[in-house]
Amino acid sequence: MKILVTGATGFIGNHLICELLKSKSNQIVATSRSIDKARKSDWFSKVEYIEYNFNDGSGKDLFKFFGKPEQLIHLAWESLSNYKSPDHIDIILPNHCNFIERMIMGGLKDMVVIGTCFEYGMIGGCLSEDMDVNPVNSYAIAKDSLRRFIVDLQKRQNLTYKWVRLFYVYGTGQSKTSLMYILNEAIQNKDQIFNMSGGEQLRDFSPIDKVVRNISLIAKQNIYINQVVNCCSGNPISIKKLVENYLEEKKYIIKLNFDYYPYPDYEPMDFWGCDLKLKRILAD
Repeated sequence: MKILVTGATGFIGNHLICELLKSKSNQIVATSRSIDKARKSDWFSKVEYIEYNFNDGSGKDLFKFFGKPEQLIHLAWESLSNYKSPDHIDIILPNHCNFIERMIMGGLKDMVVIGTCFEYGMIGGCLSEDMDVNPVNSYAIAKDSLRRFIVDLQKRQNLTYKWVRLFYVYGTGQSKTSLMYILNEAIQNKDQIFNMSGGEQLRDFSPIDKVVRNISLIAKQNIYINQVVNCCSGNPISIKKLVENYLEEKKYIIKLNFDYYPYPDYEPMDFWGCDLKLKRILAD
């Protein structure tokens, strides 16, 4: 299958392309904003790479431009360091709606788009895909708006989509602002104190290798078509316990300075994903 992967040089994109290349039947077209950054990736010589910027205002046929892929896996999104930035709604959302519509108008029939657990909003507990969503930050509002845009397109076009609602991910290449990256840096720097929140919030974390495997399986499956699928572990863990487990694994002792940072105001204290759909996909 010829698969176009956007956001190819991002945290998830880098790992997903390596996962997809495990199947010899896959032909990967990778795209991102910088070919110079892409050249540093292990997969670069094994894929067809096409540089693209979502601010591109030209009217070219994008489906043809990317070699008429059979499937799009859409990972790309900007300004992830600031979930509250109005750019998510004012600039990024229109660009991505335009990109997807042009791909579909050109002939794309199958797409997989990455969403976020933040779409659920301030709902606590176990979050299932059939729940109503109420996003509160700009990033989540924009993602949910993109999903609704695709749902509307699907009603009018010959299109199949899967919306992957991603929970927390950790591993090599993650954002430098993420908790686990900062913790690992503290260990490498031999810090004696690690500042963090109270650590009592419950979250749903998965390692990157498992996440990209799950995304690839969600993309291939035909059970949940034109639906949302949570990409999660289904197992809540407190931030405190997550940090303690990692320190134990690394055999490093550091004083945890709790309550240094306030709890985030854009997510509830306790939430995790319902993984019933994902389990069925994995068992198929």
